[in-house]
Amino acid sequence: MSSELILEETLTKRSQQKKRTSPLNYKERLFVLTKSSLAYYDRKAEKKFRRGLIELSLIRCVEIVRSNGELIPCHNKYPFQVVHDTNILYIFAPNHDSRTIWVQRLKEEIKDNPSVLAKFHPQFWQEGSWLCCRQMEKQAPGCEKYNPYGDITRKPLPPVPGESKDRMQQQRPQSSLPPCPDGEQGGDEGEQEVVTEKKEEVVVALYDFPGAEPHDLRLVKGLEYVILEKCDINWYKARNKYGEEGYIPSNYITEKKLGNLMQFVWYSKHVNRNKAEELLRKEDKEGAFIVRDSSNPETYTISVYAKSLHTGDGGAAIKHYRIKKTQESPPQFYLAEKHLFSSIPELIDYHKHNAAGLVARLRYPVGKSAPSTAGFSYEKWEINPRELTFMKELGSGQFGVVRLGKWRAQHKVAIKAIREGAMFEEDFIEEAKVMMKLSHPKLVQLYGLCSQQRPIYIVTEFMELGCLLNFLRQRCGGFNIGSLLSICLDVSEGMEHLEANGFIHRDLAARNCLVSDTMVVKVSDFGMTRYVLDNMYTSSSSAKFCVKWSPPEVFHFCTFSSMSDVWSYGVVMWEVFTEGQMPFEQQLNHEVVTLVTRGHRLHRPKMAPPFIYDIMQKCWHKKPEERPSFSQICVMIADALEGDLTD
Repeated sequence: MSSELILEETLTKRSQQKKRTSPLNYKERLFVLTKSSLAYYDRKAEKKFRRGLIELSLIRCVEIVRSNGELIPCHNKYPFQVVHDTNILYIFAPNHDSRTIWVQRLKEEIKDNPSVLAKFHPQFWQEGSWLCCRQMEKQAPGCEKYNPYGDITRKPLPPVPGESKDRMQQQRPQSSLPPCPDGEQGGDEGEQEVVTEKKEEVVVALYDFPGAEPHDLRLVKGLEYVILEKCDINWYKARNKYGEEGYIPSNYITEKKLGNLMQFVWYSKHVNRNKAEELLRKEDKEGAFIVRDSSNPETYTISVYAKSLHTGDGGAAIKHYRIKKTQESPPQFYLAEKHLFSSIPELIDYHKHNAAGLVARLRYPVGKSAPSTAGFSYEKWEINPRELTFMKELGSGQFGVVRLGKWRAQHKVAIKAIREGAMFEEDFIEEAKVMMKLSHPKLVQLYGLCSQQRPIYIVTEFMELGCLLNFLRQRCGGFNIGSLLSICLDVSEGMEHLEANGFIHRDLAARNCLVSDTMVVKVSDFGMTRYVLDNMYTSSSSAKFCVKWSPPEVFHFCTFSSMSDVWSYGVVMWEVFTEGQMPFEQQLNHEVVTLVTRGHRLHRPKMAPPFIYDIMQKCWHKKPEERPSFSQICVMIADALEGDLTD
């Protein structure tokens, strides 16, 4: 019978109607699969109200969605897609087993449909483009070959690390699939599943973490811990050597294994040459040093600071030494004097006691400062306002006053008091829960909200040197090309992370980037303009944008995407290389619209060599699809930085 029940389970669906993606788009529904249809219901007061139905004969593809670390703002984290007619239904299962069964059974029912796709998109359609291939047409052909036969010819995906088998068994959906006979396992015919005992994952703490809540586990730098569960991308559950368990921030640890340099305080993976020199000058100690990645892949450079006593020219000097390795296997490592060592840590240890050709011996590793955590604790986004201490006023923005403060009298934070009537508060509160999980060294971290009172407080990471625009203007004349390129690289790396997670900034400008005390530039206020109630940021069609930083598709059609952010990034580069000038300073907004539409672009800044201005012009291409992605921009900026200042 066509109404024969195959599967039934409460899953989460993502709305196809709303243009933006937020927690409000995700709804729990009871999904029911029969021989003829896939239906989903809203259960209210013990009744079922059908909210949608898809005839199986109209389904063209069923497949998992590779989320690749993108944030999923709902409880269920295992997405799959049902492509039917010209629509896509995204469904989220509670665990790996649940998703596998739904995909297998749906594929089995639709494999003989005449309209089954030859290719599909393995990642999400999000914010106006396919995350897998960056095509901006929703009906664009797929970019990966579709397998219509489920797991008959392909082994199932492995479970997410940290999810216990018992938990997956408990959450397995109701199904008409018969149990496997004793001794048989699913998978390829004639092949049995080999069950192996999972090896414990041991990690080393890079930083101290005191633990903010009772369910946290205290970390001590240098000690080892066992990972029990990877709860989400930012927080893991771990156990220490005393058997105590709790939650720890994932960016405070690194895997314990031979050859992993992250375990050592002297190694800084994401520090370029210019940034290394800034850090060493700030430290101002004889023999201060950093080991960092070189411009060539899988090679490393030691940057060393020496004072005038050793340089002979009356001033301090910073020297850079490439760590070389021999051709044999396993290789040995050496510097210019060719003392050979079997590992880089052994080489560093030797030069701590012997200069042996270096400008100074390696005496003081310039340590990495502890990064921000995604919230103060696991799943803690609501902050008690009584735990905040308000200090000096830092400034006033479009939302309200910003103050320096402390959380629990010890953790410096910035506190934004949102002026009543300045924003759509309810929508923002839901979105903030997603924004908290965006954690990256080049993004200003959102720690949480005080949302149970008015005014609402937004609590974020405190950036000592303030906004990038003022930083550039106050130090005008004190920058070289390398330091300006380093600023651009920081911003592009933060934007690359937003792009990879399908998040659009919509108001990228130097005023919305902040500078830390170590002169790291971080992107701030991403996505905030969607909630502004302010005429300065509102067009006639109610879209929020600032004209002088916006591309034609925004001020003509209000079309936002990562590519519109790329245009704005080009303007930020221009701001950086003019040391804080106003773009189109002599023109009014309507004049800028006319000029840009006719093909006019900002002039080349005096400090920007032609190859730098060329990157800006690529960002300002009229056609969005011909602009570079932020990952491509990062490569171009890094190459330009290394090309200008080689190791």
